[in-house]
Amino acid sequence: MHDDDSQDASWGLATRALRTGHARTAEGEHCEPIFTTSSYVFASAAEAAARFAGEAPGNIYSRFTNPTVRAFEQRLAALEGGAACVATASGMSAILATCMGLLQAGDHLVASRSLFGSTTMLFDKYLARFGVDTSYVNLTDRDAWAAAIRPKTRLLFLETPSNPLTEMAEIAPLADLAHAHGCALVVDNCFSTPVLQRPLDLGADLVIHSATKYLDGQGRCVGGAVVGDAERVGADIFGVVRTAGPSMSPFNAWVFLKGLETLELRMHAHAQAALALAQWLDGHPSVQRVHYPGLASHPQHHLVGPGRQQHSGGGIVAFEVRGGRAAAWRVIDATRLCSITANLGDTKTTITHPATTTHGRLSAEARASAGIGEGLIRLAVGLECVADIQADLARGLEPQP
Repeated sequence: MHDDDSQDASWGLATRALRTGHARTAEGEHCEPIFTTSSYVFASAAEAAARFAGEAPGNIYSRFTNPTVRAFEQRLAALEGGAACVATASGMSAILATCMGLLQAGDHLVASRSLFGSTTMLFDKYLARFGVDTSYVNLTDRDAWAAAIRPKTRLLFLETPSNPLTEMAEIAPLADLAHAHGCALVVDNCFSTPVLQRPLDLGADLVIHSATKYLDGQGRCVGGAVVGDAERVGADIFGVVRTAGPSMSPFNAWVFLKGLETLELRMHAHAQAALALAQWLDGHPSVQRVHYPGLASHPQHHLVGPGRQQHSGGGIVAFEVRGGRAAAWRVIDATRLCSITANLGDTKTTITHPATTTHGRLSAEARASAGIGEGLIRLAVGLECVADIQADLARGLEPQP
């Protein structure tokens, strides 16, 4: 009887998503078990001392060592192509642990202007209190990234595609830029997942995930993860999680393990449906503009396609309606099938108004700088019949008498 963690280097993504990370126990279980224990028993005082001293591997305490969480970490690392993964309690705690593990007072980071609102708040309101300064630049302007780097710059941080406008940065040139200045490139890969994009293969140093989104896929649990090398992730960032305790629960890790098993199938289905809806919205008279990487009109469409940076357009469609906030809210309120919620990556289609939800805590100036207008709607396309989603949106897009 073999263990599922004996990974074959030739395995494809779908196989790795099903077969990595599970060290089968003496019970011979086929499905990964949930280890709901806070602590572990040692065979002797000497064994306990060796584990606590880091001289022997093994479980110590579930704040930082749990077999179910470890299975999720190993599986996601295998999918992203990283040497190490650290799971956290949420996507935001993954970003916080990364910054705490790699930055200190006086350091500087350069970030894309088009970030999730909570990430911007973390950088501006909380990291700034501890002497870490942040500069923001246009995601797609490599010269602006270069100009913003200082002698104390340690990280370049970005989301690609961005939230909610789906702008895309070319990862490889930014990785080269970061390394030329002794910086690490951190890429939030939440929208694409390793199915559609593998930043580490393109030169990025660290990948951030909100496992809450597509990795789960059904809106059940909150969690996050950081993937990268053994030193920065496996030691520096792990040390923050071990000490500060933003830990992923074993139950949530088990749910994410199950989500990873169907990730490839779901991402391709999300992308196929999103493209069909984006094309339909693009021709609707009530829609001023559609933001979707799979459309030829998207400014970074050349980065999308088989063999390119992102294999398809993904499952997020943002579109601007004529008439500002009133018109956008009318579309949202007219839906009966779409769920009005700021979460994304669910099998159920979700719809939200970014200017008053995900990016509502930003100043009006910051929203305007990021291109988030009052008429913008973000649609996270689920797995319902495309015709049904289209009919649901059409109700609110019809001209008013």
